[in-house]
Amino acid sequence: MNHEKIRVGFIGLNPDSHWAAMAHLPALKALSDRFEIVGVANSTPESAQRTAQALELPHAFADAQELVASPEIDLVVVTVKVPHHLKLVTAALEAGKHVYSEWPLGNGLEEARQLAALAEAKGVVAVAGTQARAAVEVGYLASLIADGYVGTVLSTTLVGSGGNWAGQTDSDLAYLFDAANGATMLSIPLAHTLAAMKDVLGDFDDLSGRFVSRYDKVKVTDTGETLPKTAADQIMVHGTLANGAALSVHYRGGMSRGTNLLWEINGTEGDIQVIGDIGHAQMTQLRILGAQGDANELQPLTPPDSAYAGWPEETIPRNVARMYAKVADDIQNGTRTAPSFQDAVALHAVIDTIEKTAAAAH
Repeated sequence: MNHEKIRVGFIGLNPDSHWAAMAHLPALKALSDRFEIVGVANSTPESAQRTAQALELPHAFADAQELVASPEIDLVVVTVKVPHHLKLVTAALEAGKHVYSEWPLGNGLEEARQLAALAEAKGVVAVAGTQARAAVEVGYLASLIADGYVGTVLSTTLVGSGGNWAGQTDSDLAYLFDAANGATMLSIPLAHTLAAMKDVLGDFDDLSGRFVSRYDKVKVTDTGETLPKTAADQIMVHGTLANGAALSVHYRGGMSRGTNLLWEINGTEGDIQVIGDIGHAQMTQLRILGAQGDANELQPLTPPDSAYAGWPEETIPRNVARMYAKVADDIQNGTRTAPSFQDAVALHAVIDTIEKTAAAAH
């Protein structure tokens, strides 16, 4: 084994389904000169064995504790459901491992704070997977705003569809519809997109939320059962950015036959639209349009081809690969360029504010 590579152990990896296989495996394959997947721990030893055999990994660990304790692992990647993050990420940090945790970091703000404090105490690289922040298009958009393309930002408006959180789902995703699990439309697609918005437009200031639920039950299509639904399917947020610009957000459950992601930035000198096929900015190919000065029609604003060179062609693995490249830089160079657990706490605080103001509005 080449120990110059960062040795990765996954908690929660199946070779032919779910997020880790769709996003993380191709991302790490694209960075095979820097990373090597060496082990896995799943919910059962048998599941870990199946994954290890399918992916030809040297180690199938009996459980997560055995994985984090192994000297063969440098970086622990946690890709299980949100309610399990606190226990598993804590175990990895206590073992002194670097950690890449999928977002949301914790089930709520307090769990995120607890994990960030532990990561700080251990002095390890601890990264939360808000990969929209690593998207080529988001970086390009940030440079356009910084260079004054729209002049002074006056307002920003965001409309998106969550894909889930409407009236039906399958059994694997049914947990998303219970707000107690911390995996809601607010904490997943909207939060990922807000993380990118913050990188482009700066900090949020005064925010107020309003939640509406038009569905109180969800039908589980593969089992036929009907479950109660406590996660909101209509989320509205309004307020201001730290620079004084007005902000308005509306996210809807399910998918629309019309707009599924539209983010507008309006300024004194120009206007920008960012368009996608779903309200998960971390998962969709973002298209940027703009106009300034005397122009009356929006025109495509496309990042240079060089920005995509060397990265996976598909959007999801490309964004995740760009996150992993930052992780590798931080581990190998002692830098802190990837979205940290402290960044995650700040984003969780935004979610917490929206949730508390929405609750107060009822």
